[in-house]
Amino acid sequence: MMSSATIIAIPGIPDVRPGMALPDLLVRALHAAEIRPSVGDILVVAQKVVSKAEGSVVDLAEVTPRAEAHRLAGETGKDPRLVEVILRESTQVVRVHAEVLITEHRLGFICANAGVDHSNVGLGPDVVCLLPRDPDASARAISAALGAAFETPVAVIINDSHGRPHREGAVGTCIGAAGLEPLVSLVGRPDRYGYTLRTSVEAVADELAAAATLLQGQCDEGTPAVLIRGVPVKEGPGGAAQLLRDPARDLFR
Repeated sequence: MMSSATIIAIPGIPDVRPGMALPDLLVRALHAAEIRPSVGDILVVAQKVVSKAEGSVVDLAEVTPRAEAHRLAGETGKDPRLVEVILRESTQVVRVHAEVLITEHRLGFICANAGVDHSNVGLGPDVVCLLPRDPDASARAISAALGAAFETPVAVIINDSHGRPHREGAVGTCIGAAGLEPLVSLVGRPDRYGYTLRTSVEAVADELAAAATLLQGQCDEGTPAVLIRGVPVKEGPGGAAQLLRDPARDLFR
C-alpha cells in the first residue's frame, strides 16, 4: 500500500521577542495561512523562538565569570562570559576542545555548549539564547492552545539542532514533546521475512524533528514552525526525557 506524508512550513510568524505569547502567534499564523490542523498532525516548533518568547536569554554584559569559566575559556578560546553561562546550564563537562565544550545539559541532553548560542537571537551583539527552562511544558502549552483553537488534538515537538557522535553535521532533535509517544518499541514484531525483532525501538520524535528541520533551516529561513501530516504517531503524554539513554547503558560515556 502506498503512503505519503506532507511537511508544511507555516508562513507569517513574526520576529519573536521576549514576552510574546508564542502559542497565540502560532494559532494566528495557522489561521492566516488557512491551515487547519487535523487529527494526527504534528506541529514542530524551533527551540529558538520558544526560548526567546519565554525570555530564556542572557546578556553577556551582565555575566561575571568564575575561575573555572576563565580556565575553560583559556582551553577553548571562548569568551569567559559565554563559558560561564554554559557552565550554569550544565550538570557536567563531558569534553573540552578548541572552540567547543561538550556538556551534559541540566535537562539531560549531551550537546555542544549546553545549547547556548548567538545565532538567530537578534536582541543585541552580546545576548545569547538558552534552551527553554522546561521544553515539555512549552510543548504542552502550545498543544493546548492549538486544541482549543481548532477543536482537535495536535501533537507538538520542540526541536533543536544537535551534532551526533561519529557523524558530521547537525540534525533536528526533539527536546520537548506533548501529545505523542516519542519512542515506539518494535520488540516482538516480525519483520517481512518472519524474523522477530528483539531490540528495535524507533525514535519517532527525533525523526519528525529532523524532517521538520529541512524546512525550518538553520540559518536565515525564518520558518520556525512546521506542520507534519500523514505520519502515523501513537498518542501519548509526550516527554522528551524518554529519549535520553541511561548513562549506565551508554557505551560512548
